[in-house]
Amino acid sequence: MGYMTDQNQSSDAAATLERRPDGTVVVQLRGNWKQPANLPAVDTLLGRLDEGGAPIRVELDGKELSGWDSGMMALVMGVFDACAQRKVPVDTAGLPEGAQRLVRLARAVPPRATDHAGSARRSFLAAFGAQTIEFVQSTGAVLTFLGDCVQATVDLFRGKTMFRRVDLFLFAQAAGAEAFPIVSLISVLIGMILAFVGAYQLKQFGAEIYIAAGVAIGVVREMAPMMTGIIMAGRTGAAFAAQIGTMQVNEEVDALSTAGFSPIGFLVLPRLLALAVMMPMLCLYAMLMGIGGGALVSVTMFGIPLSTYIDQTRSVVSLSDFSMGVGKGLVFGIVVAAVGCLRGVQCGRSASAVGEAATSAVVSGIVAIILLDSLAAVICTVLHI
Repeated sequence: MGYMTDQNQSSDAAATLERRPDGTVVVQLRGNWKQPANLPAVDTLLGRLDEGGAPIRVELDGKELSGWDSGMMALVMGVFDACAQRKVPVDTAGLPEGAQRLVRLARAVPPRATDHAGSARRSFLAAFGAQTIEFVQSTGAVLTFLGDCVQATVDLFRGKTMFRRVDLFLFAQAAGAEAFPIVSLISVLIGMILAFVGAYQLKQFGAEIYIAAGVAIGVVREMAPMMTGIIMAGRTGAAFAAQIGTMQVNEEVDALSTAGFSPIGFLVLPRLLALAVMMPMLCLYAMLMGIGGGALVSVTMFGIPLSTYIDQTRSVVSLSDFSMGVGKGLVFGIVVAAVGCLRGVQCGRSASAVGEAATSAVVSGIVAIILLDSLAAVICTVLHI
């Protein structure tokens, strides 16, 4: 049985290692550890653990302690770390009860493994399988959310959905009247860009008069609904995700459920209805602004009379074209609201999760709008609409 001591003469704090014949090492802590000036050196003590062979077990004995604080806990956690590297168990039964509780709290949080290290260890098949499982789970969550939205809409017509009417009007105002400035600016610029692009080609044939036709068809059928949808995805969809995500962080959604309110009916449905009603109106407004932007370029830069521009626009744009654009606006509005609310409902319980939910809502909404617009273009081409 050997004793190895690391003790400073100017302090009564001491740490002693005792090795038993069975390979157990006892770390004996004595004296007052509340004097931070001259505590025993932790590194020196830990360097002696392997003297006489690797220990099979380490016991911490603090029966002779007269006082302790964080200085002693630093040594204790150092012993735990050293033993973890050697895969040696540590017994803390000999420590004061308060120290044992602190050890349990400190060891209760597992170390965070970095994503890079985890991904480096996984094979391609394991990574592909994990991505597939995540995709299936996310698809199930989306379908569940859509089913809840449909059920909430049915309950609305049956008079069983509970939400405040004032919320509906507030969301409609935020998604409608307050969006006019940005929609006006973008629509006018899009109309001007289409006019410039069309004029660049048409002037080679002396057919600048047909600028109006190109601008009208492009704005009414494609650009007005798509650009309005993208604007609303970045403006309103992100706001919906942030609002509901903040409620998740503050546990307000849980409080609604506890009070007997459906979060989908109370939070999601009024936002869906507001954007579904306002988006077609915004699309009509964007069409007029886009045509006006094209007219501004045609009249001022290419000398086309305003009456001629209007006549050309009326001759090429039909009611079906307006219906196509307004129908796209309705679909895009529902998609933007649904994606924003979905990301908000899926938000985590931290401040950073709210930002991630808003970003995800914008990206997912824009991608969904582009995909749906492309699909609509293919269908219209096949059906000659």
